[in-house]
Formats: sequence, C-alpha cells, structure tokens
Amino acid sequence: MPESSITVALVTETFHDKDGPDRLTTRLQEAREKGARLAVLPELPLNPWSPATRTPREEDAEEPDGPRERAQRQAAREAGIGLLGGIIVRDPADGRRYNEAILMDGSGEVIHRYRKLHLPQEEGFWEADHYDPGRTLAQPVSFHGLRFGVQICSDNNRPQGSHLLGAAGAQAILAPRATPAETYQRWRLVLRANAVTSACYVISVNRPGPEAGVEVGGASLAIDPNGVVLAETLDPLTIVELDGEAVARAKEGYPGYLDIRSDLYASGWSRLRNEG
Repeated sequence: MPESSITVALVTETFHDKDGPDRLTTRLQEAREKGARLAVLPELPLNPWSPATRTPREEDAEEPDGPRERAQRQAAREAGIGLLGGIIVRDPADGRRYNEAILMDGSGEVIHRYRKLHLPQEEGFWEADHYDPGRTLAQPVSFHGLRFGVQICSDNNRPQGSHLLGAAGAQAILAPRATPAETYQRWRLVLRANAVTSACYVISVNRPGPEAGVEVGGASLAIDPNGVVLAETLDPLTIVELDGEAVARAKEGYPGYLDIRSDLYASGWSRLRNEG
C-alpha cells in the first residue's frame, strides 16, 4: 500500500452498555486484523442518546480523561489501532459541557480534540440542553501519512467548516453523527457535496438504530473526493482504503483548483452580521 494511503474502519455500533468497553476492544481488534489503521465510531459512542429528552443528566458528562475516554484509549491501545471516539466533556475551566470528538493513536494517546459547533434543538435532538457549542475551528492533524479534519454531525450542514478544513490541507474529514432515518437522503447529498467541494474524503459513521424513542438510523458512508460513494453500510464493521493521490488529483481538478476568495466571503458575512 502506498505511504499516502490508509485503511479505515467504519464501526456502525455503540458501546454504552455494561460490556461496551469489552465489545469495543473486540471490534477494534477485528478491524486491525482486517488491515485498518484507524477506526471511526459514531457520535458519542459510549453514551446513550441522552438528547432524546430535554433533561441533562450529571452522569452523562465527565472530566477530561474520564471513564469513557479512558475506556476508548484502552481499547485503541489493546487493539493497536487509531480511533476517533467521543465524550460529553465537562471543561474544568468553566464547568460547561461540550460534545467532544477525540482522535487517538494506536498507543491510546490523544492527538486531537474537537468540539461540536452547531447544535440541533428539536424533538429527539435536544442537544443545546445537554452541552454548549464549541468555539474553535480545529486544524487538520497528520496520522499515518494523511491529514485528517474532524467535524461532528450537524457541523456538516454548514459547509464552510468542510471548506476550511480542505483549504487547510485536510485530505479526509471524519464526521461521526447521530441522524434520523427519515432525513438520510438529505445527509447523503450534503456529505457528497462536502467531499466534492472540499476535495476531501468524507467518512461519516452513524449511530446504528432507534434509541429512547428517537428514530436514529441511516447508513454510514465513505465518500471519495469526487463524490463517489465507496461504502454505504449498516454493517457493524466496514473497511475502506483512502488514497492521498486521489485527493491531490481532486485538488488540482475542478472545482478543487478554484480560488478560495476568503477575504471576499469574510467581508460578506461580516456585513450581514452588522446589518442584522
């Protein structure tokens, strides 16, 4: 396999029951045996889907390096595979809660953190009642020869974030999510468009099924920089290969080579904010 390529596992499964950490370790070991160097989990994989209600629970959140984070780090270390997981983190600086994705390497060391920026507030997805929006646009991070950006679920419906990651050198965007089955075709369209317009792979892993009366569902997806769907799956484990050369070609082709015009768009957004 070329050095600019990596095999990634899409793990369409959650692990919030009592034996979840053990099941996670077993699943990651299976992924590693199939050649994966990185596994991507759904949004908040070791939490039940608490935004089903408007009442936050104290036990859903944890300090940095809390029990759910440690369980994911240990599973990655035991399986010897990189992992994108996540937690509801309670920031010790201000006590606020955030939906945080955590990227760790095969030794279980955290190499990147990202907090969800755009929070739904609707039936079954009362997320603004459970955590605050993040305040920082993350930069891509290098892992096994490729540069990865991270977004979480509804962040993908504001494509500026994907475009910024692509412009900053991301070759793949990892996008865990928890989305309803009835809107799946819209999500599929948005994720394909983000892949094309950012000239990046997009890997989006969904929670696997209904929870707490909320109809979560719809496939996990792997999309190449030309918008071609490489995998569309409800299987607990799916393997795809990402090729850095395909990203390079997409960034040199249309629409990848178009000017970003960031100053122009920043001026437009600023004007709208001032007029509002």
